[in-house]
Amino acid sequence: MSLRDFRRQAGRLAILGFPGHTAPDDLRRLISDFDLGGVIYFARNVDSPSQVADLSREIAALRREWPIWISVDQEGGRVARLRTPFTEWPPAVTIGRSGDEQLATRFAEALATELRAVGITLDYAPVVDVHTNAGNPVIGDRALSDQAETVGRLGAAIVRALQAQGVAACGKHFPGHGDTDVDSHEALPTLEHDRRRMEALEFIPFVKAIEAGVATIMTAHVSLPAIDAGYVATFSPAIISGLLKQTLAFPGVVISDDLGMKAVSDTHTPGDAAVAAVRAGCDAVLLCNHTLDEQVSAIEALIRAAESGDLTSARLDDALARQHRVKVRMQEAAVGRPVGLEVVGCPEHQIVAAEMAAWA
Repeated sequence: MSLRDFRRQAGRLAILGFPGHTAPDDLRRLISDFDLGGVIYFARNVDSPSQVADLSREIAALRREWPIWISVDQEGGRVARLRTPFTEWPPAVTIGRSGDEQLATRFAEALATELRAVGITLDYAPVVDVHTNAGNPVIGDRALSDQAETVGRLGAAIVRALQAQGVAACGKHFPGHGDTDVDSHEALPTLEHDRRRMEALEFIPFVKAIEAGVATIMTAHVSLPAIDAGYVATFSPAIISGLLKQTLAFPGVVISDDLGMKAVSDTHTPGDAAVAAVRAGCDAVLLCNHTLDEQVSAIEALIRAAESGDLTSARLDDALARQHRVKVRMQEAAVGRPVGLEVVGCPEHQIVAAEMAAWA
């Protein structure tokens, strides 16, 4: 790939948040200028199912070449951007307590159809962290279980069911956020575990998700000094390119957690963070709550890093190739599966939610 080509494709490495219930002119220009990789919805973007569906169609129609990820954090419980009249799903721990793989599958199928109905193509779920620290302020009931085997088995079922309906799943947060006692939204957590411990526990659910064909994996902004003392995991080539892509042989798209979280934003500008993440092996970066100027500066920093050789052609080609493969695969999975707004909050989905809630 030539540098001239990359200048027009740099935005493919970015997934951006934005304000409002319609696509702002600034977002339209970014998509046009940089061929943006995706957007992420928050509650600020949601008014009603029909409005979200219209917004998704509006954004999807702006793409220049590749499909645009239209993404959301819709895990259930306290992490859900789509509220009533969408189905209000209980937290993932309810599925873990049930131990029921069929319930996990039915939940994910129902969730996927509601997402498809409003044009969402990527869900940042499931959480496959193993909740081994009762004092963890950020994971808690978002995790399926405190047992790695249970998380792996049920997480894989959720991955398969989401993706069978044409919604890309995302296993998170690699290399593991379940045993932290600090919220990475507020500060940098440190895990003192060595690689042997991580392989024996934290990595198990990620391996199961990879075996299930998970489309994307999200990084954790955590420090693992016993594995790489020099870098936060998101910025660590040893952890992202080495452990995740080579040792665990993950063939999909690695997405950074939001680069606006204080675990990284306290020490890195958006541009520096974007370059460090892509250099480490991330194939897309999340810029959720940044200003437009910060988002543009991050994309421009990626272009400058490509021009200087700080980001090699091989690394950029790999990132773009992974994105293209996954986007095509998920687009093909959605073919022949039309979904209408009538599925949103439907009685059948309420039954599944009630079965989950019985384990609360």
